[in-house]
Amino acid sequence: MKPYVALVLVLFTCTPQAQDKLPLVKVVATGGTIANTPSGRLNAAEVAEAIPQLKKVARLEVEEVIRVGSSSITLANWLTLARRVNDILAREGEVKGVVVTHGSNTVEETAYFLSLTVKSDKPVVLTAAQRQFTTLSSDSPKNFLQAVRVAASDEARGKGVLVVLNDMIHAARDVTKTLSYRLETYDSRDLGALGLVDEDKVSFYRAPTRRGPAFDLPQKLPRVDIIYTYADADGALIDASKAEGLVIAGFPTGSGTPAMDEAVKRVVAKGVPVVMTHRGGAGRVTDTRPSEKRPVLWGDNLTPQKARILLMLALTRTRDAAELQKIFETY
Repeated sequence: MKPYVALVLVLFTCTPQAQDKLPLVKVVATGGTIANTPSGRLNAAEVAEAIPQLKKVARLEVEEVIRVGSSSITLANWLTLARRVNDILAREGEVKGVVVTHGSNTVEETAYFLSLTVKSDKPVVLTAAQRQFTTLSSDSPKNFLQAVRVAASDEARGKGVLVVLNDMIHAARDVTKTLSYRLETYDSRDLGALGLVDEDKVSFYRAPTRRGPAFDLPQKLPRVDIIYTYADADGALIDASKAEGLVIAGFPTGSGTPAMDEAVKRVVAKGVPVVMTHRGGAGRVTDTRPSEKRPVLWGDNLTPQKARILLMLALTRTRDAAELQKIFETY
């Protein structure tokens, strides 16, 4: 499916008298289940118009940058989206925050990419849905409404890019999708959610600290591959990769098989940086065998898919191993 290039701009208000009292929230739509129905995918303006409670929360300006399922999101889409969000926040001073509607499969990756590239302390809130917009017990309308409420709140400013679903506020760096279809799929693993969205108010209980200056957006991102570790895996995939960097989804203790470790040494000797993460889902990796002097970078507690994003952006800034490691300790 090709992305839509046309933008749709719609202004939603309550009464004319109350219009100036409501914060202005920009909705940047990308598609996904949140806008999907059994008969086809709606545009974001149609979704917003079908949720009357939104008109009591904010004035919405809705535009559609692309309209695809999240499994179809590309690196080029990320660059386009980040440029548009940065442009909105830099040029449209009245905007209180931005909501990005997205498909659920890759919303955590898009959110983390935006958290590393958006140059504003105004809230950017991503939301998605597990069930189509018009189906029984759909979470789409509520997630949309709650994301707008968070984007319009004063407390969300300075918290970085957020993911809001199922009554919970997550940091983009921490959150991951853990279940296939149930509503409680999103989890922030080691550290937990940042806050809650209840009927009466938006509540934050902590703030993320792993943030550095935003990366500049390149014209093109370098290729980084993820190699999965499993019993008796050899180093064939590592040796065959043509990527500029690699992420190893290692065993939970932060290693590959002996054959993979030897292959890592070979590609690092050729100048390809390799980041070690693990496949377990929670907890950080560290060098437990320092005497072996393994030539890898340590991905802390990032999931493999998020370590890939950080390495892609880091490689646009430096290829020095020490500097790359410092980046993984900062973001």
